[in-house]
Amino acid sequence: MPERKPRADATRNREAVLVAADALFARCESPESVTMADIAAAAGVGKATLFRGFGDRTGLIHALYETRLAPIRLAAEEGAPPLGPATPPLQRVPALLDAVLCFKLDNRHLALALEGTGGDSPYAAEHYERWHGTLRAALEQIPGLDGSDFTAHALLAATRADLVEHLVGRQGVTREEMRAQLAAFTARVLGSRTSLG
Repeated sequence: MPERKPRADATRNREAVLVAADALFARCESPESVTMADIAAAAGVGKATLFRGFGDRTGLIHALYETRLAPIRLAAEEGAPPLGPATPPLQRVPALLDAVLCFKLDNRHLALALEGTGGDSPYAAEHYERWHGTLRAALEQIPGLDGSDFTAHALLAATRADLVEHLVGRQGVTREEMRAQLAAFTARVLGSRTSLG
């Protein structure tokens, strides 16, 4: 039996909700201040539509995050260099980390909201496991580099949304300074002169 396509109005509502949530998270002072009621009102739908479509606030945040992240994920999974799997690891690792950092910089409040959704562990979240697995696989290809599992965790820690918010939002570190500092840190960890090109 073929899978049923969502009704046109359900698809429209979903898009309206994601656009409204995206705008609210982009403008907010704090991610916790964005409520399901705010999103429903901005999207012009009832709260029941939100809960039916996304389950809860965490589900909505996940859906929005995954929608925004999809182009980067696709580039990392099957794209061309510098993010794609055919890239030599000493170039790919810093490029992947730079892409994650730039995504967090561009989506600071959304990333903070996602990291603040609770759960047993942020390290068990699907998006984290995906990035960790991709980095670990690239690190395993570098001769003489031990501890690829831990190294992937340590490198990803430098891109956490709460750290990005602290450095950019509270200490005034610029985007380019953060990117340069992450590239330098990654190069030291890898023991090579990697660069963003």
